[in-house]
Amino acid sequence: MPSDQTGLLARAVREVPDDHPIALLQAHTLPSLVQRELTRLILAGTLRAGTKLTEVDIAQRLGVSRGPVREAFRALEESGLVRLEKNRGVFVREVALAEADEIFEVRAMFDAYAGRRAAERATPDDVAQLERLADRMAAAVADGDADAYFDLNLAFHDRIVALAGNAKLASLYRRLVNELSLYRRASFDLAGTLPRSIAEHRAVVAAIAQGDAEAAGRLLHAHVAASRERVRRTRDPRAAAPPKPAARRRTPGAKR
Repeated sequence: MPSDQTGLLARAVREVPDDHPIALLQAHTLPSLVQRELTRLILAGTLRAGTKLTEVDIAQRLGVSRGPVREAFRALEESGLVRLEKNRGVFVREVALAEADEIFEVRAMFDAYAGRRAAERATPDDVAQLERLADRMAAAVADGDADAYFDLNLAFHDRIVALAGNAKLASLYRRLVNELSLYRRASFDLAGTLPRSIAEHRAVVAAIAQGDAEAAGRLLHAHVAASRERVRRTRDPRAAAPPKPAARRRTPGAKR
């Protein structure tokens, strides 16, 4: 092949978008592509919590053999999205309120650490990227697009964790976020609570932009705690309601 044609081909390959099928096949194995698609379906709520997944059904649905599906199931278990039950099969995980509370507590600590580190390490370009994500989240809320908000919110927090520069933290954090996503995806109230969440995100970005590590960590911890309460109220309005005062017992013969 002439050198000029070779050069054109090389440039064409490099210009293939990251989400193009060719680029995906170059960067991922078939099991990882199956895992990627199942992750998308689970986080989107298409495969709901408690749904039983079978190798045959998933293989037919995605047009692959059962081997890659089996490997993808194992990876999804490690990422916290499915549970494998001996002699019963594979199920999309269900996260109960008590477990979600525990996950929120651990995530709050991780976010606080990541926020402090991000404030110490972020460049102006990093801050600009966070600002763009916050703007896009606000636009999603204005448009009533819960799916877009959900994805952008994940990207925002993932970016802060990435700025912390700790690969182990990123791995553990992703599992926690996956598990929480199973619980909170159906709990978003775009018209009610999310505008307050946007304000919290913007405050975090401002602290990171100023290099204020203490404030960034504190704000992220408070943001996760507030998210927990918002989700609890949406899932069960009684969960966050203040307890009613106990009725006073009257002493016999006492005057009213």
